[in-house]
Amino acid sequence: MPATLTSPATSPGRPAAHRDPNVLRWLGAYTASMLGDNVYYLALSWAAVQGGTPAQAGIVTALSALPRALLMLGGGVVADRFGPRRVVIGSDVVRCAAVLAVASLLFAAPPGLWPLAVLSLVFGTVDAVFMPAVGALPARITGRGQLARVQGMRGLAIRFGHVVGAPLGGLGVALGGAATAFTLAGLLIAVSVPLLVSVRVDDLPGDDRAAGQTAWRDLRDGLRYIRGHRVLAPLIVAIALGDLGFVGPLNVGLTLLADERGWGASGMGWVLAGFGIGAGAAGLLLAVRGRLPHAGRVMAVTVLVGSVAIGLLAYVPGVVAAVGVALVVGLLTGLSGALCGALLQTQTEPTYLGRVSSVSGIVGLGLAPLSMPVSAAAIGAWGTGPVFVVSAAVCGLGGVVALCVRDLRLAQLPG
Repeated sequence: MPATLTSPATSPGRPAAHRDPNVLRWLGAYTASMLGDNVYYLALSWAAVQGGTPAQAGIVTALSALPRALLMLGGGVVADRFGPRRVVIGSDVVRCAAVLAVASLLFAAPPGLWPLAVLSLVFGTVDAVFMPAVGALPARITGRGQLARVQGMRGLAIRFGHVVGAPLGGLGVALGGAATAFTLAGLLIAVSVPLLVSVRVDDLPGDDRAAGQTAWRDLRDGLRYIRGHRVLAPLIVAIALGDLGFVGPLNVGLTLLADERGWGASGMGWVLAGFGIGAGAAGLLLAVRGRLPHAGRVMAVTVLVGSVAIGLLAYVPGVVAAVGVALVVGLLTGLSGALCGALLQTQTEPTYLGRVSSVSGIVGLGLAPLSMPVSAAAIGAWGTGPVFVVSAAVCGLGGVVALCVRDLRLAQLPG
């Protein structure tokens, strides 16, 4: 297994990540981009519903998943070959231009569904390179010992984007329809570009390794690197099992559970809020502390306990209890997810981070969403309780893998 290289950014004189202006500029850019994404998704859904049937709207909003799943492995190669900052900047420029172009069409006249379908495909294609590049960038802007804290800060930015982005999108729709919401999304994404340009990026050992190699060779090298790594290979398996068991119940399953129990949309909103608060608290904990001891073991235990809480969610007596259980689920899965991300960052040789992030991203963004229609069909056949229990068992298997593989169980975050 190749040794993990240390970034030159580990200078003892460098400030902690949450006090480093360079990291804070990156965090501002990432937060603006996440806000823009959430406003965009709401605007796309609204415009698609207004322009076609519910089935057509579902197809339009789901189109982005296809290029994202098919192209993300190649996106990891692109991020590692051309540098993650350059790829992220280019991705945000393309996304901004595409969203503003569709906004202009909508302001002129309702153009039908085809521009929305094209926009969805463009977003999915760009996401295939954007997401691996986002995963590879932190190692180039801070020291290795600060990567766990950066992962916590990133989690907080994602939560902030979810909590604030949807209301902003709704406000845009209320003020001027989907065109105004798309314009707001494009402007928010545009804010990230000058911030990213100002971020200082360090060169890493091995950055010239791809010279003379084909992209196909780079891809094979990345997959071989993951397969031979005694921590990363089981970690990605654990992430895959956790995502497959978690995504279905906490998306379509929760909606069906709320309908079955008579909680209504407001009750489901409170349950989702409980989950969001718990996940945000987990991100804040890691951002403040910077690291947790025995990271591999803690990650495994939180996955196992969190999976039990997922199973219990289908059997709670009322919405108040469901909110409490959801808060626990959010806290535990948020912490385990942040630790998985931090271990992925710190265990990976920096020049492979784009490809490693792409493999991990395919699991969460390509395979896991497939569990949603399966979960819905299974709930229709057997009810919410058995399906939540099976999903919890699949999720818990990720914790079992982490406990059974010695190198992953004993993995530590750098001090």
